[in-house]
Amino acid sequence: MLNPWRLRLLSLLDSLGTVRAVAETLHLSPSTVSQQLAVLENETRTRLLERSGRRVRLTTTGLVLARRGREILDRMAEAEAELRALNEEPIGTVRLGVFQSAIHPLAVPAVARLAGSHPLLHVELIESEPHESGPALRTGEVDVIVTTTDYVEFPWGGDLEILPLGTDPVMLILHPDHPLARRAVVDLAACAEEMWACDRPGSYMAELTMRLCKESGFEPKVACRFGNYLLSLQHVEAGRSVALLPALAASSGHAVVARELTTPVHRNVTIVLRRGTAPRAAVDAVVGALLDHPHIPALSSAGTEEPRAGG
Repeated sequence: MLNPWRLRLLSLLDSLGTVRAVAETLHLSPSTVSQQLAVLENETRTRLLERSGRRVRLTTTGLVLARRGREILDRMAEAEAELRALNEEPIGTVRLGVFQSAIHPLAVPAVARLAGSHPLLHVELIESEPHESGPALRTGEVDVIVTTTDYVEFPWGGDLEILPLGTDPVMLILHPDHPLARRAVVDLAACAEEMWACDRPGSYMAELTMRLCKESGFEPKVACRFGNYLLSLQHVEAGRSVALLPALAASSGHAVVARELTTPVHRNVTIVLRRGTAPRAAVDAVVGALLDHPHIPALSSAGTEEPRAGG
C-alpha cells in the first residue's frame, strides 16, 4: 500500500532536486526525508534513488513513480474537495419525527420546499407523538423531531438541542349543535357530564386531558380512545363526544367547532435534535426549513407568554 505522504516526498524530490530542498519546504530534517524515502523503497521493493557524488537522484523507476504519485495526489485532492462540497451541500437521508397534528401544516410543506432547494437531500417523514419521539431521538431512530417539551415524563437533557417553533393553544372541540358551542369561551367544569374522545393511554394528550379535567373537578367519561386525531374529530362530528385537541389538529375541514378555555392552555412546539448530529449540513437544512415556515394560524410565534399545557 503506497503511503501518500511518502509519495509527496518523492514528487517534491523530483521537482526540487535535492533532499535538503525537500526538507526545508516541509520543515523537516534532511535525515528524516532520507529515512522516509528509504521506507518507500522497502514498501515498493524497488530501487528509487541512486547516488551521484554527494547528491541523490531518482532512478528511471523513481521518476515514473514520482510523476504517477503526483497524479495520485492530485486525484486525492480532487476527491477531498468533492467531499467537502458534498458535506456543505445537504445530501443523504434525514429522518424527521413529527407529531401528527404538525405533519400537514408544517412538515409536509417544509419537505416540499427542501425537494426543490436541495435535490440530493431525502427527508423520511415519520409520525411520532411526544411520548415516542424523545426516546426515538436518543436511540438514533430519528435525526430531528417536532414535539412539545411540555411532556415532562421525558428527560430533556443537555445532550439535546431545543429550538422553539411557537405555541399551539389547546381547544375544546364540540359538535356545532352542542349547547356549549354558543359560548366563545368555555369553562371545562361545564363538561363534567360529557362523553370524551381521548388519545391512547400514556400519550401526551391523554395525560393532559385527564389532568385538566381533574383540575376542573371531574374525571372524564371516556367514550373512545384513538391515536389518530381525525378519528377523534369524526367522533365529535357525529355528536358522540367532546374532546380536547391542539389547535393544529382542529384546523381541518370537519363539522366541529373549537372553543377556547376560560383558563387558556397551550403547548410549546419545538424542534429537537441531538447535539453533534451528523451529517450536520443535511440536518441543518431540515431544521432551517421547519423554522422558516409560512404563517400557520394555529401556531403563535415562539416566545409568546401564555399558561403552559405541561410541566
